[in-house]
This record gives sequence, C-alpha cells and structure tokens, in this order.
Amino acid sequence: MERVQQLLDGLVAAGRERGLQVAAYHRGRLAVDMQAGAVDGDALFTVFSVTKGIVSTALHILAERGVIDYDKPVAHYWPAFAAHGKERATVRDALIHTAGVPQMPEGVTPEELCDWEGMCARIAAQPPLWEPGTRTGYHAYTWGWIVGEVMRRADGRPPGQIVRDEVAAPLGIADSLFVGLEERAEGRVVPLEDGGWRAGQEALPAEAMLLRAIPLPVTPSPEVHNRPDVRRACIPAGGGIMSARAAARVYAALVGDGVDGVRLLTKDRVARATALQTEEVDAALGMPVRKGLGYFLGNLLSPMSSRASAFGHPGVGGAIAFADPEHDFAFALTKSRLTVDAPGESPAYLAATAIRAELGIPE
Repeated sequence: MERVQQLLDGLVAAGRERGLQVAAYHRGRLAVDMQAGAVDGDALFTVFSVTKGIVSTALHILAERGVIDYDKPVAHYWPAFAAHGKERATVRDALIHTAGVPQMPEGVTPEELCDWEGMCARIAAQPPLWEPGTRTGYHAYTWGWIVGEVMRRADGRPPGQIVRDEVAAPLGIADSLFVGLEERAEGRVVPLEDGGWRAGQEALPAEAMLLRAIPLPVTPSPEVHNRPDVRRACIPAGGGIMSARAAARVYAALVGDGVDGVRLLTKDRVARATALQTEEVDAALGMPVRKGLGYFLGNLLSPMSSRASAFGHPGVGGAIAFADPEHDFAFALTKSRLTVDAPGESPAYLAATAIRAELGIPE
C-alpha cells in the first residue's frame, strides 16, 4: 500500500490538504489505516453528511426490531409534523429526501442548531415546498431533525445515544464516533479549515434551493463547526465527529460476515435499506443522485464506484464512508480542509481507486 501513502503525503505536500485519514476493510480485515499531515489514527474529524449514513444504520437497527416502520407517516410518531399538509410524509420520504421540507427556518443561527426541541418545533411548523413524496431535494440539515425525532419518539432515547448504544458500542468505537461530541474527546478533534467550500456557497444565486437548505449563517465552516457548542450538539444530518477507522468499521459491519464477529444488520435488511429508491435529478443538488433509505448509492465517478449496490454517504468538504458489498469492502476518508473537488479528482476518489487497485477490486 506504499502507493496509497505516497498519494496522501503528496496531497499534503502540495497544499491541497492539511491532515487526513484513510481506512479500509476488506473481507472483515483492516487492510488500510493511514494518515498524512499532522494527525494520527486516533484524531477525530467533523464529517458533515457522512453522519447521515451512520444515523441511517441506527434507524435500520430499530426498523429491524419493529420499532420503526418505513411506510408509516412521520406524524404517526411525531404528530406536530402533520402541519401544513405534511401528514402523508412517511419515514421513507424523510430518508430519501422527498418529505418536502429541505429549507431551514428563516434566520437560523449557530446557537439554534444546538437547540433540539426548538429546531424540531420550527421544522414541524414549516409548510412543504412540494407535496411530500412527489419530488426529491436534498434535506441537507433538516433531514437530521426529522429522522432523529422519529427515532427519539419511537425508541425513547436521543438519536446520538441510539448511535452510541447500537452502532458504536458493539463495534468497540464509542471513543471514536460521536453524534454529539463528549467533552472527554474534545482535545482529539482536528480543527476545520476552509478550502473553498464557503466561497462556492456565496457564489450561488440567492434563490438557489441549496442555499435554503444550507443557509450561509450556518454553512459548514470553521466559524460555525469549530465551536464547542456546535460540536457537542446532536445534529444527525451533519454533526458527526469520528475517525476514518471508526467510520470504515461501521460499514465493514454491514457487509460480508461483518467485523470481529459483529454484523449490525442482517443481509436482508441491508438489501432493503440499500435498494434504489430514486435516481431523479435532485432539486437542491441539481444532478441525478441514486438514493437508498438514508444512503447514497454508487454512481459514475463516485468514490463508492459506479455500482448501484455500493452504499454510503459523502460529506461537505470531501469526507466519505461507504461499503461495496459485492467485494466485501468498506472505506472511509476524513479530512480537515473543506474543499470542492471536480468529479474523479477528490482525495476520496483517488484514494479509493488506488486501494481497490492494490486489493484487486474492480472500479
């Protein structure tokens, strides 16, 4: 794997990255565990929407136990969500971004991101931008409060605790994977740096749906997401803080025979959770996106491969975690610079491609 380490070191040497981690499992074994820059394998990174895949895994564990039904209305668990014609929006709609409320509440502030009850109340009170179920548009932030509140009301535990109890603890990574950072781990978090993401957001037209979904005052940035209160808040759509090693281990536990005797979901449940739900043009992202139940699926020039059977989730700035069940392969990359890279040129794509080549896995 020397070629992979050289790739990572080259990204740092060229100034594209400051610090990053890569981890990959193959057939249940940790095959790659590498870092570059001034970080080690125990460092923790804010991974933004990579969090959605981890939280979705926790929800599927509850669904497998019969605690949550994908086709029940969100309002079945959370009656207030029915306001303004959202009564037919289902849990499935929420998972695949068709619930109709991608927009964040007007004037939202970083402080409000930390107020679970307040955010849930404001999102429930919003009218949908389209009839739920008829259109897909990335619910970049709101996904987390909708899905997370369903989990909380159905199960009784906060979503961050469900992730800790049902995903992190069984895999032995409760000290390296958080949805709501614990104070004891604060010193291991690598500060974020802006590498062009905010400028891209600022260049969008004011009416862009993506700006409504990710308003500039709370856009992923060092100013917002290096704040201790935001790091410690439970933000299930984008507040996860973890190592690449931990994120890859979650996905390794979803394919093959799992990892170290742990398989988080049955093969049948994974098949249901990762079945293609839509591949329409996403109204916020402006491109076709293959979506499963809470996971994005493989596509052309995706680090996950072009196979629709591959599943996981990318995050703003370039982090990603995914599994390729056809080859019993799991991969994660975490990083500190929030960059915008062309398809096929991101560090995640380059690293995943190099590792597949070393392991003899087709793209």
